[in-house]
Order: sequence, then C-alpha cells, then structure tokens
Amino acid sequence: MRIGELAARTDVSVRSLRYYETQGLLSSSRSAGGQRHYTDAEVERVRFIQRLYAAGLSSRTIAELLPCVDAPSEVNSDAALERMAQERDRLSEHIAELVRTRTALDGLMATARAHRARCASLDGASTPRVPES
Repeated sequence: MRIGELAARTDVSVRSLRYYETQGLLSSSRSAGGQRHYTDAEVERVRFIQRLYAAGLSSRTIAELLPCVDAPSEVNSDAALERMAQERDRLSEHIAELVRTRTALDGLMATARAHRARCASLDGASTPRVPES
C-alpha cells in the first residue's frame, strides 16, 4: 500500500509517517518512481508507535525499544526492559507532580469559594433593603 492508504488506515498524517521513517521507526520499500510502499504489517506497527507516543515516549526512546519487537533476543529484551523501567519511573514522577498540582489547585479553589461566600454574605448584609410598597 502507498503512504496515503497507510495514513488513512492508521489515522496518522502522511507527514508523521515520513517523520517515523526519518527516525528509523518505520521502513518502506520504494518503487522505481521513488514512491513508498508498505505492507499490512506496518499498519499495526504504526498503531504501536502511536500508543508509545501517547504514553509520553519520545521517538528516541521508541527507537531504543523497537529492536525488542523486531528481533527478540535476551540482549534486546534486557535492554528494552531497562529502558521501559526508566520510562515507567519518569511517568510515575510526572503523575506524582500532576497529583501535587491538582492538590494545589483544589486548595486554591477552596480558598476562592470561601472568599466568594464571605463577599456574598457581606454584600447581602450591607446592602440597604428597599421597603416594598
């Protein structure tokens, strides 16, 4: 299949697919006219790459993990496991930082609500009431 079809089947832009190739994440064969051609196996590979990107991995990290997918071996598996552990630790720290930020925002929201409630009660007490006729 050509690059446009791969893009359509994976919901990934042609530009992204070209980028994946320059990063060594994806490969294609070329026609005599220089057009890229992909097999059906590349559909799943692109989806896998997208899942890794969605998990926050960089193209460099993905490139480090792909040998385990392409040529499973003890050495490749050990290297991939070590790299994945590093990424998991990085993600865990990022999650912890997000939780700290959310907690700080919850505190700010509570302070803002309390301030609003105080202002509303003061406005109600200090506003003169107009007698009804």
